[in-house]
Amino acid sequence: MRESPSPAAPPRPRSCLLYSPQFSIYQYGPSHPLKNERLALTFRLMEAYGLLHLEGAEVKEPRWAEEADLVLFHHPEYLQALQVAEAGISFPSAPAYGLGTPDDPIFPGVYSWSLLVTGASLSAAEAVEEGGFDFAFNMAGGLHHAHAGRAAGFCYLNDPAVMIHSLLGRGRRVAYLDLDAHHGDGVQEAFYDTDQVLTISLHESGDTLFPGTGFPYEMGWGKGMGYSVNLPFCPGTDDEIYLWAFEEVVPPLLGSFAPDVLVTQLGIDAHRSDPLSNLSLTLQGFGKAVTRVRGVAGKWIALGGGGYNLSNVPRAWTLVWAIMNDRELDPALPQEFLEAARSSGFTEEQLWDPPGSEPRCSNTAALRYAQEQVEFIKRNLFPIHGLA
Repeated sequence: MRESPSPAAPPRPRSCLLYSPQFSIYQYGPSHPLKNERLALTFRLMEAYGLLHLEGAEVKEPRWAEEADLVLFHHPEYLQALQVAEAGISFPSAPAYGLGTPDDPIFPGVYSWSLLVTGASLSAAEAVEEGGFDFAFNMAGGLHHAHAGRAAGFCYLNDPAVMIHSLLGRGRRVAYLDLDAHHGDGVQEAFYDTDQVLTISLHESGDTLFPGTGFPYEMGWGKGMGYSVNLPFCPGTDDEIYLWAFEEVVPPLLGSFAPDVLVTQLGIDAHRSDPLSNLSLTLQGFGKAVTRVRGVAGKWIALGGGGYNLSNVPRAWTLVWAIMNDRELDPALPQEFLEAARSSGFTEEQLWDPPGSEPRCSNTAALRYAQEQVEFIKRNLFPIHGLA
């Protein structure tokens, strides 16, 4: 009697990394917390770990966005203002568009920078839609605070919103999951009235952090009622609480919505050492959340986002690329990377965080707060999605 042949192993997912050396050319200014050298450092760390020449993975130069792409979300008059700001010189109407503030300075090439980042996110979508890739990662993207007619929160063009609009134009249903410490307000604004996009944002409470929004009662309106999901956290929330709440809310909603494409914003400013937020995640906790995302994703587009500690960003986003490609990393960072990175202010020797650092509020208070938010979501939003 012949033995039945063993079932063939499923094909390894194909992944695409969008990267340009020009990402690091544009600078917000020497005192600004967003340092674009974090992107070059991340690419160097990926290279040092041997992650740029993997089977089934490719690194691609992104295209630049065009105005026809941008008007899918942004107002034409705002785009004209950004074009004027390109020279790096202020002008009388700049404040009306959120330009020239400490958060959103006018610097030479500000419009070009924004076109490149947005083009990279569009290239990620095209890689998944047309290029035969299952996953794509644009570490420069995730600038989720820009509004249709003004800059905000270090963000000039809202590349996630523009990209998701392009996917909607292809007839896709999209889920957007935002893990940045700051609420993804611009993306929520873009899709607040549609049931074709499910937005889920996990973030520090708007009571304690910019932009002051993202409360559970912000649930959408019209056809979009129930498709805007916000899960805020108390300052000091640690891995255990964060991952419990994530598991209670995110996989059930994604499973019910069943998106054609999952878009994630993977800011690492929820890390316990980030200078601009008050959450207490470790890199280990971040990695567990990303691993869980990979487990539920079909087509997956990952974007970067916040991250203002130069030692955290390269480790976190290198980990994202490794998770995408089913690779485990040596906890000891490659020596050749460390030698080059220290001059940029990189201080860590290990991939994983050392133990220590107590949360900034009691676990009891943080847990109670998270339980209240989860209960609200389950009571008010789960029934809309057919969840008990």
